[in-house]
Amino acid sequence: MDRFKRYGIYAVPEGPLYRAGAQWLGWDSVTGTSLAQPEVAGLTATAAALTATPRKYGFHGTIKPPFRLTHPDEADALDAAARAFCATRSPVVIDRLELRRLGSFIAIVPATPDPALSALASATVEALDGFRAPASEAELAKRRKPGLSDRQEHYLRRWGYPYVMDAFRFHLTLTGKLPSAQAEVTRAALATHFAPVLTAPFVLDSLCLMGEDAEGMFHLLHRYTLAG
Repeated sequence: MDRFKRYGIYAVPEGPLYRAGAQWLGWDSVTGTSLAQPEVAGLTATAAALTATPRKYGFHGTIKPPFRLTHPDEADALDAAARAFCATRSPVVIDRLELRRLGSFIAIVPATPDPALSALASATVEALDGFRAPASEAELAKRRKPGLSDRQEHYLRRWGYPYVMDAFRFHLTLTGKLPSAQAEVTRAALATHFAPVLTAPFVLDSLCLMGEDAEGMFHLLHRYTLAG
């Protein structure tokens, strides 16, 4: 637990959806192994090229963004706190997932906004924030590069990340940034590829503690049932 440089809380699907997502990205965060990526009809670039940026994170939806611990020896305490928190929270049922363009990348998202999911994410960010070391000025500057609203700047300062609380949007990232002309072609091809595993509804009944290793790859360390 203490060999990781950052930790985060992710929603990591299980079953066919997870297997399809992990294989597409080429990284299985559950087993900590690389995977052969599929050839998908209709794409104008290889899976390896399209997934170079998101691969290291594994197939996931961010709930509490990655952070450094205030004290390096607090990993076990973080595990205990996350486990206790999840024991008080209920599963979230998302009616349907679909593929969309989010700006310049492609992701799987809820078909309609889900207030219960947003509430779970906000509560997670707040409940475990005592373990988060303050972001460095370099980290803050990196987060500001896309340009932030006043509210997002406040969240960045308060929570170490701008897209939390009412700025949170749940998504399972599938690609890095793409040129506009390539994005829609990629979305259409991946929509067909993932259609068989986007069964409805999608039940989120666990959260996962993730760790980033020295090479920057994320590993699933513990899965906690939402048992509230």
